[in-house]
Amino acid sequence: MPEIHTIVTKPRNHAARMKILIVTDAWRPQTNGVVSTLSHTVDCLRSFGHDVRLLTPEGFRTVPCPSYPEIRLAVLPGARVTRFIAAFEPDAMHIATEGSLGMAARRYCVRRGLNFTTSYHTQFPQYLRSRFPIPLRLTYRWLRSFHGAGRACMVSTRSMQLELEERGFRNVVRWQRGVDTRLFRPGPKQFLDLPRPIAVYVGRLAVEKNVDAFLAMPWAGSKLVVGDGPERARLQASYPEGVFVGYRYGEDLVAHMAASDVFVFPSRTDTFGLVNLEAMACGLPVAAYPVTGPIDVIEDGITGALNESLGRAAHRALALNPAACRERALYSSWERCTREFEGNLASLRTGLPLLQNARQAFSQVIQRGAHGGQQAAAPLEDHVQHALGQRPAV
Repeated sequence: MPEIHTIVTKPRNHAARMKILIVTDAWRPQTNGVVSTLSHTVDCLRSFGHDVRLLTPEGFRTVPCPSYPEIRLAVLPGARVTRFIAAFEPDAMHIATEGSLGMAARRYCVRRGLNFTTSYHTQFPQYLRSRFPIPLRLTYRWLRSFHGAGRACMVSTRSMQLELEERGFRNVVRWQRGVDTRLFRPGPKQFLDLPRPIAVYVGRLAVEKNVDAFLAMPWAGSKLVVGDGPERARLQASYPEGVFVGYRYGEDLVAHMAASDVFVFPSRTDTFGLVNLEAMACGLPVAAYPVTGPIDVIEDGITGALNESLGRAAHRALALNPAACRERALYSSWERCTREFEGNLASLRTGLPLLQNARQAFSQVIQRGAHGGQQAAAPLEDHVQHALGQRPAV
């Protein structure tokens, strides 16, 4: 079984104040889980007393990302990224995405031998393969190189961690996700005047989200689609019985979700699915496939239903207790999640190693020393770095 890595974290409320730089190609006005996660994380980090700066496409000349035009990619950002980082002199740097800004920031750190962390938000290999005939192994090879140069690659769930480790990633650690339970909360069902039961999908209408599976599943009531994207015109033409209302925000979004009866999450390629927690916070049980992401978030038979038949999962979810869904969401505060993120950064800043890796490293050093020979005569630091799988900066 793949090795599970853990991070040394400082006690709650005792992390020293840090200058933190977060680099992301995904930012407002985009509407997605990455932007939501980073927005809440930055707010919490600042409330903890940290000085947080964001390096986003804002202010750069940009072009639309192929097949995902909502994301604007900075054009040749290297020089400005270098000046920005050098001027801020962060104690900790987190690279959240693998776009042009992320690559420029990674290059800056690697050339100077600086520690940094990354995060794995998107099943990029599957996303690419759904659009272009690119073998998964090639994309994973590139991603291993990108994230492997960092001190730690943060993922949201245990199943995602195991999946990446099976793909050869060696620096994977956890960073759970949260939900704003003050905003996302149960509400009146009469807000929606549609035949019941109402099954709702919330998210981008794109091929990788597999929305066809939701709209094609057998259902006696209404299917509500909250969201927009490149697939909307085709989906509306193919499934005229669906109710498409476009993107909704804030209280309006919450009202649509809370007034529904079951939330359906048809994606097979998400790393987490933050919207599942938001649905639970509104008292909605979730129906999904038993795949990475949902299997970590949904307690089958308690807060939702997992089944290879999405229709069966949705019908089974209807019978579940909404109070159990809300209770599950209350355990996932953004403050708790950000403390985990903060601990990952603090371990870097203070030079504390990944705990389990460090134990194994020193164990290997001792074993080599016991066997004698030229290996044992090498400097201790070389042995530890080799055992930890660290490569010298280039």
